[in-house]
Amino acid sequence: MKRIALFPGSFDPFTKGHEDIVLRGLRLFDEVVIGIGRNTRKERYFPLEQMTQLIQSAFRHQSAVRIITYEDLTANVARAINAKFILRGLRNTTDFEYENGISQVNRYIYEDLDTVFLITSPQLAPISSSIIRDLHRYGQQVDEFLPYTLQEPVSRAK
Repeated sequence: MKRIALFPGSFDPFTKGHEDIVLRGLRLFDEVVIGIGRNTRKERYFPLEQMTQLIQSAFRHQSAVRIITYEDLTANVARAINAKFILRGLRNTTDFEYENGISQVNRYIYEDLDTVFLITSPQLAPISSSIIRDLHRYGQQVDEFLPYTLQEPVSRAK
């Protein structure tokens, strides 16, 4: 049976830290599905369609990686794509406390679902999507933190 892991997140934006988790996950799983969750109560900084295309371009040479978008409970999505694993990266103990609660609820919803935590590579631990959004919003170059190049101008400061 194919070992499929769902790597869920808002990925606004998808960082080199996220890329690292996916690439390391490929050593454990036959397929990693990057699931970009849509949260209708939250406005994205980078448009969903743009982020989907950028992530696809970053993994264009990885046939075992695919990207989906969803608006549902993560456990339901995992069941729908036959994933038995949720893949998550942890930067610190705060991440663990947050992710642990979510993993318990996911397992309650879908009892065959296990969450696998990978500790973020040390050189990537300081990178977060929220920091990158703030840097970008105020005109700073952020490409060194991303596995792709942003084509849009860095003039979104408000």
